[in-house]
Amino acid sequence: MEFNIKEYIRDIQDFPKKGVGFKDITPLLNDHQATVQTVKALKTLLGDQKIDRVVGMESRGFFFGTLLAAELGVGFIPVRKPGKLPFDKISEEYALEYGTDILEMHADAIKPGERILIHDDVLATGGTAEAVCKLVERLGGEIVQLNFLMELSFLHGRDRLKNYEVKSLVSY
Repeated sequence: MEFNIKEYIRDIQDFPKKGVGFKDITPLLNDHQATVQTVKALKTLLGDQKIDRVVGMESRGFFFGTLLAAELGVGFIPVRKPGKLPFDKISEEYALEYGTDILEMHADAIKPGERILIHDDVLATGGTAEAVCKLVERLGGEIVQLNFLMELSFLHGRDRLKNYEVKSLVSY
């Protein structure tokens, strides 16, 4: 039987606010075999490219980012919101629909020349992923690919990431 990740992603209407259709991955996380198949599928997106680290964004990017890093036998780097990382850090401000936000990464997380896979659960407008790319490149990392569980193609986030290889398991 072929694995279909969409069967494990449920739609929640009007969350986190009215008018938003949220893609809930908790059913996927709750099913061991679906989780294992998802990690294998994410690894397949990478092909035979070699990487040194997986970078994952807070917070849903941590779930499969850490599992993928373990599967690949490499380290995992968390990117977090301000005030969550305890050591020297660099930060990147990025635009939201209304206002701005900031992401941070430890300043010693990446050595120049390391090959980086950036992972998150969803590619929406691309603002978060673009900010993470800037953090990685400021530390001298080479971005091999960005991968996502799902892409909300109607939001055109891929357009902001046109200088990078971008892959996702499913598109809506």
